[in-house]
Amino acid sequence: MIPNHLSATWPSLAPALGNHLWQSTVFVITAGLLTLVLRKNHARVRYWLWLAASVKFLIPFSLLVALGSYLSGAHTAAGSNAAFYIAVEEISQPFTQPTMPVIPQVAVSTALTQLLPALLAVVWLCGFLVVIFHWYFRWRRISAAIRKSAPLQEGREVQALRRLERTGGMRKATEMLLSRTCLEPGVFGITRPVLLWPEEISERLEDAHLEAILAHELCHIRRRDNLAAAIHMVVEAIFWFHPLVWWLGARLLEEREHACDEEVLESGSDRQVYAESILKICEFCVGSPLACVSGVTGADLKKRMAYIMTKNLSRKLDFSRKLFLSVAGLLAVAAPITFGLLHTTQTRAQSEAQNTMPIVPAFETASIKPNTGEPMAGFTIVGKPFRAIMWRGDRLMATNFTLHGLIQVAYGIPDDQIVGGPDWLNTEGYDLDAKMGKSVVDEMQKRGRRYGVSGRTLMFQKLLSERFKLSFHRETKELPVYALVVVTNGPKFQPAKAGDTYPNGIKNQDGSPMGANIASAEGGKVVGQGVPIARLVEELSSSYYLHRTVLDKTGLTDKYDFTLQWTPEENQAAILAAVQEQLGLRLDPQTAPVEVLVLDHAEKP
Repeated sequence: MIPNHLSATWPSLAPALGNHLWQSTVFVITAGLLTLVLRKNHARVRYWLWLAASVKFLIPFSLLVALGSYLSGAHTAAGSNAAFYIAVEEISQPFTQPTMPVIPQVAVSTALTQLLPALLAVVWLCGFLVVIFHWYFRWRRISAAIRKSAPLQEGREVQALRRLERTGGMRKATEMLLSRTCLEPGVFGITRPVLLWPEEISERLEDAHLEAILAHELCHIRRRDNLAAAIHMVVEAIFWFHPLVWWLGARLLEEREHACDEEVLESGSDRQVYAESILKICEFCVGSPLACVSGVTGADLKKRMAYIMTKNLSRKLDFSRKLFLSVAGLLAVAAPITFGLLHTTQTRAQSEAQNTMPIVPAFETASIKPNTGEPMAGFTIVGKPFRAIMWRGDRLMATNFTLHGLIQVAYGIPDDQIVGGPDWLNTEGYDLDAKMGKSVVDEMQKRGRRYGVSGRTLMFQKLLSERFKLSFHRETKELPVYALVVVTNGPKFQPAKAGDTYPNGIKNQDGSPMGANIASAEGGKVVGQGVPIARLVEELSSSYYLHRTVLDKTGLTDKYDFTLQWTPEENQAAILAAVQEQLGLRLDPQTAPVEVLVLDHAEKP
């Protein structure tokens, strides 16, 4: 069931995921270009650019577009003033029917394509779990150190910490834990951060070194760096397969430490003392195993020392660069929202410009009941088994038709192109009686015969979908087929004469000549009047006797008159012989890829 569900949703999910990935990639590249422009400014600016690029992976532009559509008020206008309309489509092309909103149709080309979504989902899940468990075991290590730590209530470390908190304007005191591990000093937690301090490091630090390290850790707390790091860890877990995500994490860590370094030095700490304090920590302590536990030794140590000792850390953003960043941020948010507003407005304008909306009407009355063993009232059928279906004016009637047969007629496809479905699909017969309303009939007559034929077909499909709760998708399968070819002596029928009205041919219900058309009758008879070979191929494909798709390999391009007749009791071999003897054509058995309709779900009405 899961592979089938993934195969059904993959054609809609894959484009959306692909769009989100390339949009996020472009966003990261754009952020990288901006950091190059701002490379001589404060590191905190570059850090927020990288963080915005990380958060973008969690916020598809499609959500902002949807927000724009919502703000436009389209959700209240859709369908409120929809007028009556029936979409016009050639029913002779069964797999180009308009998609009905009640029948999800997903195109899946091959068995390999059907398996691919499930395989990709398994690969992604494995990678996701590997990342999660990797972080989990590291987190357990830090949690164990926290549990074994003791609160530090006094001492020069606490005094220095409280003094720096007052200087920095921090109202809430930070809890300090004394750890017996060799982990570096670090801030643990997001909502209630605690400072983990290694027990043996204080005796190796002078007061100036101690204050510099504590000032660095308080910078992490004020900036809420642990929260930002946790957000990026979620991005890494979900998009672990994207290399830019991991590269982005390294940039975030690097600029985070540079930003804290800048704040410490701007607060008055000596560059050399601060650099010495970091080196002392690196000499006696081990770095934090998680990015969401802010320490003091992150990023490339050599570059960081050079950055601290030589970098001009006091250059702020000028007005032009502030304006540039503000415009860029505004465009990143406003552009997709504006697109949603404009797109919805344009769609609504196009809809209002049309005379009608593409809505398939329902039958005024409709009844579908299990067959009782006798023909439904209105049919006169001799012999058993019996089944029949017909349009009688504004009324669709069928007796003893299985759901398989109803689908075959409604979609104009051979029975071998319908696969799957429940056990009763081809065994239980139903009587169907449906009547169109007067307004629907009037609209069909007003628009012409071609419109009416297509409209009736769509109404038939909609009725089956609603009453039988149909859902299906389409696949391509290798199936046995018949290839219709011309025999050696050529066809035994003649091209139709231009302007022939066929006075002795097929009649309408009022007895008038039908003109160019094809008709089949119970008892095994097909009559063609001025029709292309493609119509004969369709009739043979839909035949209840061949049970195979027929492919046109004749190369005949004119319109023809022909008559083909056989006895229903005859087997397939007799039908093949009739085609060859009466028409001069041959049905050669072959195998070929054929698009089939796969029933995913159906319920008894």
